[in-house]
Amino acid sequence: MGYENLENVRTETRDQILIVTIDRPKVLNALNAQTVEEIGRVFAEARGDEAVRAVIVTGGGEKAFVAGADINELARQSPISGKETSERGQFIFSQIERFPKPVIAAINGFALGGGCELALACHIRIASEKAQIGLPEVSLGIIPGYGGTQRMARLLGKGKALELICTGDRIGALEAEKIGLVNKVVAPEALLATAEEMAKKIASRSPVAVRAAIEAVNVGSEMGFEEGQFLEATLFGLLCASEDMKEGMAAFLEKRPAKFPGK
Repeated sequence: MGYENLENVRTETRDQILIVTIDRPKVLNALNAQTVEEIGRVFAEARGDEAVRAVIVTGGGEKAFVAGADINELARQSPISGKETSERGQFIFSQIERFPKPVIAAINGFALGGGCELALACHIRIASEKAQIGLPEVSLGIIPGYGGTQRMARLLGKGKALELICTGDRIGALEAEKIGLVNKVVAPEALLATAEEMAKKIASRSPVAVRAAIEAVNVGSEMGFEEGQFLEATLFGLLCASEDMKEGMAAFLEKRPAKFPGK
């Protein structure tokens, strides 16, 4: 279990940052069932790993983040197995979206189909200038099945999401940044360093506050405004009893860096 005995996913922890690399470069890191399960295992292990305060997801090799699903597997799906495959992928990607620590996608190349859906499940997306992003499933006679229709519509609005999903067009990194699909675009050689810098900055903040912020945004955005504000106020109140709040306030008043215990 955990980070061991993985064939298609590599992991490395540096300075409390877990770097997860989808590593099938010969097939442009295409997602087969095994790879999706391995991603799920990594995030299940990292959830309780106190040595991890943030996660970066990227692709092995220079060409692709994840170039899509494994077409050989998809072509053999029946209605029943297809639904089960979709539901399993949705479950694992939802675990990423609901992960209590920040997850940053470092999009180093093609992020198509399942790769785009994986990036959408991450909290923050940083793209290389060479990145190409899209949901081309309609060109194969299917639709995105790992939450892509739902997350893209919530992120970009229904009109833009339907344009990208129904045309199957891929867009470049700068266009993706313009429409809000990615947070930042950087030179290819600066991608991982930029993602690590952001991850370290977030990791230096209060872990309990970051966890509450992720919950407030993810859960609250699915609620009505009043209900979302109630959730925000409840989480704010709970944080007022935390050791992290006491440390953060004391550090501010004493004009020193905070050392958050994560409690």
